[in-house]
Amino acid sequence: MPGVRRIASFLRHEPFAAVGAAIYLVIALLALLADRIAPYDPRAILRTGSRVARYLPISDAHWLGTTSSGRDVLSQVIYGARAALAVGLTAAVVVVAVGTLLGLLAGYLGGWVDRVVRWLADVVLGLPFLPSMLVLAALTRPGTGVVIATVAALLWPNTARVIRAQVLSLRERAWVEAAHVTGCSSLRIMFVHILPQVLPLAALYGSVAIGWAILAEASASFLGFGDPQTVSWGVMLQDAYANQALSRGAWNWFAPPGAAIMAMVLAGFLISRGSEKLLFPKLADA
Repeated sequence: MPGVRRIASFLRHEPFAAVGAAIYLVIALLALLADRIAPYDPRAILRTGSRVARYLPISDAHWLGTTSSGRDVLSQVIYGARAALAVGLTAAVVVVAVGTLLGLLAGYLGGWVDRVVRWLADVVLGLPFLPSMLVLAALTRPGTGVVIATVAALLWPNTARVIRAQVLSLRERAWVEAAHVTGCSSLRIMFVHILPQVLPLAALYGSVAIGWAILAEASASFLGFGDPQTVSWGVMLQDAYANQALSRGAWNWFAPPGAAIMAMVLAGFLISRGSEKLLFPKLADA
C-alpha cells in the first residue's frame, strides 16, 4: 500500500517521530490487550489471608505493589491506557474535524467567512485552558465528556490556522483553476481535491491533541472533576494524593501513572518535533 510505505519511509528518516509513534503503539497495545495481560481486576480489593492487601511493596505477585485499598497498581496502570486512548483519540478526532473544516472554509472561501473564523480563533486562543475546563465541569457534569468537549473547543484554532494557510496556497494552483473550468463546484474542489492534500497536516495536529487530552483528563481527575468510576491515570494520581502516598514513600503507586502521562505527552511532542520539515519545508534546505 503506497500510504503505508510513505508513512514507514517518513518514520525511518525521522527518529523523533518514530519514537513518538512507538509510544502511541505501546499504549494502544496495552489498551487492546488489557484483559489478557493485566494480572488482576483493577477494581478488585485483594487480600492476604483475612486482611486487605494494603500498601504491599513490589514483589513477584504484585510488580508495582498495591494501593491503600488493596488494588493492584500494575493492573490499574494497564487498564488506565484504555481511558487514555478513548479520551485521546476521541478528542483528537474532534479537534481535527473542527479545525480542518473551519480552516478549509476560511482558506478557500475567504471574505467574511475567513474573517469570522480568524476572529473566533483569536478569541479561543485567549482563553486559559485549565480554568475553562474546570468552569465547564462545574457548570455541567464532571467526566470525560467535559474533557473531550474542552479540548475540542480550545485546541481547534491551531489546526485551523495551519490548514487555512495551506489552503490559501493550494487554491492558487493551476489544477484548481482547471477543475473550475471543467465545471467542478466549490464544494467538490474543497472536499475532493484540496482536502486530501491537507489531511497529513491535520493528522499531525491530531497526534499533538492526543497528548493534550490525556493531560487534561489527568488534571481534571486530580482536581476531583473526573469520573471516579473510571480507571484512569488521573484518578490513580488523585487517589494516591488523597491517601498521602508521597509522604508514605509509596512511589510505586504514584510514579507509574505519572510516567505514563508524561510518555503520552512526550509522544505528541516528539511527533511534532520530527515533523517540522513537513510543517516548514524550508527547514529541509537549511
